[in-house]
Amino acid sequence: MTKMNRPVEERESIVVKFVGDSGDGMQFSGTLFSESAAFAGNDLATFPDFPSEIRAPQNTIAGVSGFQVHMGSAKIYTTGDLCDVIVAMNPASLKSNLKWAKVGATLIVDSDAFEEKSLVKAGYTSNPLDDKSLGKYNLLKAPISLLTKESLVELGVDAKTAGRSKNMFALGMLFFIFNRPLKPSFKFFDYKFKKDPKVAKINKVVLEAGYNYAETIEAIESVIHVSPAKLEPGLYRNITGNVATAWGLLAAAEKSQRGLFLGSYPITPATEILMELSKHKSLGAKVFQAEDEIAGICSAIGASYAGKMACTTTSGPGLSLKSEAIGLAVITELPLVIVDVQRGGPSTGLPTKSEQSDLYQALFGRNGECPVIVIAASSSDNCFHYAYMAAKLSMEHMTPCILLTDGYLGFGSALFRDPKMANMPPINPPVVKANDASYKPYKRNPETLARPWAIPGTDGLRHRIGGLEKENITGAVSTDPMNHQVMTNLRAEKVARVANYIPEQEVDGPSKGDLLVVSWGGTYGAMHSAVLQMRKEGKKISHAHFHYISPLPKNTEKILKSYKKILVCELNGGQFVNYLRMNFPMPNMHQFNKVQGLPFMINELTEKFNQLLEEK
Repeated sequence: MTKMNRPVEERESIVVKFVGDSGDGMQFSGTLFSESAAFAGNDLATFPDFPSEIRAPQNTIAGVSGFQVHMGSAKIYTTGDLCDVIVAMNPASLKSNLKWAKVGATLIVDSDAFEEKSLVKAGYTSNPLDDKSLGKYNLLKAPISLLTKESLVELGVDAKTAGRSKNMFALGMLFFIFNRPLKPSFKFFDYKFKKDPKVAKINKVVLEAGYNYAETIEAIESVIHVSPAKLEPGLYRNITGNVATAWGLLAAAEKSQRGLFLGSYPITPATEILMELSKHKSLGAKVFQAEDEIAGICSAIGASYAGKMACTTTSGPGLSLKSEAIGLAVITELPLVIVDVQRGGPSTGLPTKSEQSDLYQALFGRNGECPVIVIAASSSDNCFHYAYMAAKLSMEHMTPCILLTDGYLGFGSALFRDPKMANMPPINPPVVKANDASYKPYKRNPETLARPWAIPGTDGLRHRIGGLEKENITGAVSTDPMNHQVMTNLRAEKVARVANYIPEQEVDGPSKGDLLVVSWGGTYGAMHSAVLQMRKEGKKISHAHFHYISPLPKNTEKILKSYKKILVCELNGGQFVNYLRMNFPMPNMHQFNKVQGLPFMINELTEKFNQLLEEK
């Protein structure tokens, strides 16, 4: 489309954030904008941010909802630190998010919302749109609410419905600024609202009205162009971490030829995995929404005993409720994938915020000697790969595996290249055949120590199951002290031997140097970006990001001993660093922790890196 001869500003990357009341449709607007970026060929990462309250007070800071999009012409690793553009639909959203705006950032605000009552609720003593307090920003004041209503007059839309559509007006303005076509969004409206074409029409009219308004105002002096990213050929889609996790589990079930069963109870921020898998009955997925967390995992253990690829999904509070049942899966030596989409705690904590707060619980949160495999995803898109690997390791080694993601990954999204099933690693569960004369319930594979998976009803494979200790080889119930020692050691060694089947730990940067930054889980993007920035400045710094936690990769100690200083960065009080110290006591191991329900900022990381490098 022609832009009235406005100059075009080329940008390698840009960060846009939509903020408003929880009912203002910021998640919907942000999702549509990120889809437009994907359609344009940009790489991207998104970060939804919304309140814990279901009905937070209107026009208050506690009720602000947001959606951040970082898009670029090169590989995007984070959802961005400070924003280039903020769309603020009311005073509270502007006040709570202004600290995330760069100097010179464009602020698009609905001036109609800045009335005295709303200003007082947000804590303003004067109107920021008039008192010159926003002088260091490019402020675009637009009567968005009024213009939205006027655009819908001919359709006879009532005022309440029109008010709910103002987010589309703001999105239309952004589509003009970033030179995005409207047709893909029009097609989406037709699909989403096919049962109510009038709603689709309303969204189309308002989106186009916002676009046309932006085209006419002189305050927008230039338009922004972000070139397509150079991506490997393939089919790409914008995918959230929770959906990617669900698809990874489906892929593992297909590859292993063990039908998928999910037994789960809804909990923020993991519920979307349950919802996504429920859509795929045609792929053989069986989904049971249980009455509570304990019923969810126990149903999954029953399905595993019956020969299914069994999973349960939860967050931190639910993981604690599942702890005894995880022990049951350990002692019966049955495969089970437990997905923990971490959130802030303790107790109910911060349900919609992200932390890495459950590592101790995943490693140690069970009674008795009860080791399990623990792995962690590091991006919204690779939740697919690590869900697949969690299922593979659990089935091939006949023991539970906990997959740690977090709200930041689960709710966030990234570009995902559809894999080919033929290229996925094989999954070979140790299912024993009927009437196998050598069968014994706890006779183990000499290399993996995995016991055979005997499917109930198969001729000649009867054995006793349950939570009591079993006799080695025979599987009979045993209270013999020496046998308990043997079985405890075998279960621990079985998990330890998983190290022979996972990749060695990689290091990004020199294999020796002044500083090694260590991270795990969803902090990868910020760490990688910060380390790259430091290396460009000539600093001798490397980065080791861990996906495999229990057991750790076999070369972990060798890597840690190759650097003068080690800095372990986590979104918790220091759980992984203490786990490393427990295994590899080293005086040069430092920690940097953040527990705010927010991801690391690149500038706070580089500041800490420089501080540690300068210390003697």
